[in-house]
Amino acid sequence: MAYLISYAATALVFLGLDFIWLTRISPAFYRSHIGELLMAQPNLIAAATFYLLYVAGIVFFAIAPALSTGSWTTALLSGAVLGLVAFGTYDMTNLATLKGWSVQVCIVDMLWGMAITATSATAGYMVTVLSRSIGNA
Repeated sequence: MAYLISYAATALVFLGLDFIWLTRISPAFYRSHIGELLMAQPNLIAAATFYLLYVAGIVFFAIAPALSTGSWTTALLSGAVLGLVAFGTYDMTNLATLKGWSVQVCIVDMLWGMAITATSATAGYMVTVLSRSIGNA
């Protein structure tokens, strides 16, 4: 049950933050740097698949170890590393293979990946710990 709670809480935070990022904060930046590469409408099936898999990765690689150690800093640091590796893999591959992918996009996107993954992992951990303490009360 703890992992379902972790998954749901992490998904809610990750999706909420990414929605704000993609619709309010970053559109002009991405359009100015890689606009010719952007689709008019995103592929929603591909996006949903990414979110489902990535949140599972956050739970497995960041929250589960944090629950084992009992430390929110494990969730934070493991989430940051996962975000750097995952978003870095995407961005560096694009930089290596696509015309028009910019170093600026790599830097911004990798920092965003670290921040959103660390924040989501920490929130998922905290909600799980809180739900356990409420369940034991």
